Amino acid sequence: MEFPGKYAIALLILCGLASYPSAAQQEIQKHPTDENVSGDEGQVAFHTLTPDDGLAVIAAALDSSVHLRAKRDCSHLVHAIYDRAGFPYSYVDSSDLYVGTPDFKRVAHPQPGDLVVWPGHVGIVINPSEKVFFSAMHSGPGIDAFDTPYWKRREPARFYRYVKRGPMQNASKARDRVLLTHQSK
Repeated sequence: MEFPGKYAIALLILCGLASYPSAAQQEIQKHPTDENVSGDEGQVAFHTLTPDDGLAVIAAALDSSVHLRAKRDCSHLVHAIYDRAGFPYSYVDSSDLYVGTPDFKRVAHPQPGDLVVWPGHVGIVINPSEKVFFSAMHSGPGIDAFDTPYWKRREPARFYRYVKRGPMQNASKARDRVLLTHQSK
């Protein structure tokens, strides 16, 4: 697919997100670790991205300064977008992401802002109900559906959600910063 204008993507995002749960319904889990970090018998609390956090990731994806600096491959583009949104992680390529990393938790049901990964390619889910994602394509940054024959010929897609460790990160501040920067252009 050709990369449509920023307004077409924004409309797509807004149409697809109306039915997602609020940040109050955030998932909190226990993650085993080798260290006794919080005095909780080898367990430390972690949180995955909320739907509001996913909006911050999508807003960063719409920020043209993230992907216009240089010709980026998919994994570098996704890494830059997550960093811009306030969710940094150590860079890994798409093949390593497909296998799994401690920075992302595999999920069965993606939400906006999650990763969709194949061996050799990664993108950011924009609208899971429409199966639309954003990534670096052959023609440059753009959107496509992950259920097209091209993507179905690859290994099955896997979905991953960013893991936030330590104190709760404030996604609304990161999202607002990205949105304000984007609107001022």
